[in-house]
Amino acid sequence: MDINNYFLVFPVLLPIFAGVLLMFLKFGKREHMQLYILTILIVDLASIGWIALQPEDTLTLSPFFIAEGLHVFFHVDILSKIFSVLTAFVWLMVGIASFEYMAHEKNEQRFYCFYLVVGGVLSALAFSGNLLTMYVFYELMTLTSMPLVMHNLSHEAIMAGLKYLFYSVAGAFMVLFGFFLFNAEGRVLYFSPGGIINEANPPGIMLFAVFLMIVGFGTKAGMFPMHGWLPTAHPVAPAPASAVLSGVITKAGVLGIIRSVYYVAGPDMIKGTWVQYTWIILSVLTIFMGSMMAYKEKILKKRLAYSTVSQVSYILFGLSVMQPVAFVGALMHVIFHSLVKNTLFVSAGAIICKTGKTKARQLVGIGKEMPVTMWCFTLVSLTLIGIPPTSAFVSKWYLISGALDSGILGLSWIGPIVLLISALLTAGYLLTISIKAFLPGEDYNYAKLVNHEPTWRMLMPMIVMTALAVILGIWPGGLMKMFADIAASVL
Repeated sequence: MDINNYFLVFPVLLPIFAGVLLMFLKFGKREHMQLYILTILIVDLASIGWIALQPEDTLTLSPFFIAEGLHVFFHVDILSKIFSVLTAFVWLMVGIASFEYMAHEKNEQRFYCFYLVVGGVLSALAFSGNLLTMYVFYELMTLTSMPLVMHNLSHEAIMAGLKYLFYSVAGAFMVLFGFFLFNAEGRVLYFSPGGIINEANPPGIMLFAVFLMIVGFGTKAGMFPMHGWLPTAHPVAPAPASAVLSGVITKAGVLGIIRSVYYVAGPDMIKGTWVQYTWIILSVLTIFMGSMMAYKEKILKKRLAYSTVSQVSYILFGLSVMQPVAFVGALMHVIFHSLVKNTLFVSAGAIICKTGKTKARQLVGIGKEMPVTMWCFTLVSLTLIGIPPTSAFVSKWYLISGALDSGILGLSWIGPIVLLISALLTAGYLLTISIKAFLPGEDYNYAKLVNHEPTWRMLMPMIVMTALAVILGIWPGGLMKMFADIAASVL
């Protein structure tokens, strides 16, 4: 065992211990607390970046035994590196942006306690080497992120937090039941590319177990019919919490599905079965339903929440067709959607804390008052729609191309049609805001124009994430090669 292997737990334990310690620390000034948080987030990102640069075979941690055949086990592969780096980077960006937003909230220090802890738990989730370890930290993620949803402790926030908890626990129970069914069959549930079971014509109980895991992890990803927590939790949570819930925590559900299907069950086990067809249908239904609900929604943050319901199911659709090109598109959309949706929610947070406006119809002329914020909002909106040369155009091109090449009767062309309809609806519920923001019309009172632009603390993360969302679409080669290698190993 290389001593460097123990460094694997550092980005897990550092933010968790720092978050717990924050509950007891006293700071003379807010700036001192912010410096403490910023230092932890930067060190955490640097440590994960260092791990990501190391060879895979030197980063396996000795397992901790719970019972015979059941171990808590960390192992870093390329998928772990992608998700952990994405999480740490977004956590840093949103954390910086939150300093200005949370100044308007009570119990700011308590918020950052849980914010740091959740970041550490997500790193552990990404580093999980078997299904048991993933389940343990998946549950911890729910329990530690719930206080972010119910932060202001209003009746609405508490009820939203409970709804988030009930949905998440229900999904986790499905995963646990599937885990028990696998374990009862004597399966060793360590992750292996292509799956450890991968049987053609498996017993019906095994297919049922995989289906339960897809729906269970799909709860966190907002897949119908377990999507209801998203549009309830996002509007009441502070904007920084909404950003990471939408941009990162939903991706924990995606990671759970990838591990269950492609690293435990194996794609050959469910390809062509009722499990695959049901999964495709649920994903396509969620894409369409989420887009329609977002188009009709008047409250800005709730509109963005329904958008997340739709857009994350783009990823699930790409995974469900089990075709290499679509798989690459799904992984690319994980990165691109996270950058876009975090920017949109940070932008929404800037609008809310600077103007108090929460509804889309109130944003007429806001582009004159907050030009940088709204330009970031507009550019990432174009990205989410899939306008070239932005990044989501690339991921959606791969998703549609892979679906058409999959040869699945009917569903291979129904899926792309729904994706195109969803793109039009996305333009309808996002670009209309930008158009009215910059072109308010003759009735707009320019004499009362006030500059509501936030400070650099909110603008800098928005600009960085917006730039990445655009640049990665112009030069996607590095990501495409990395994801193609993963697709080749599992399919």
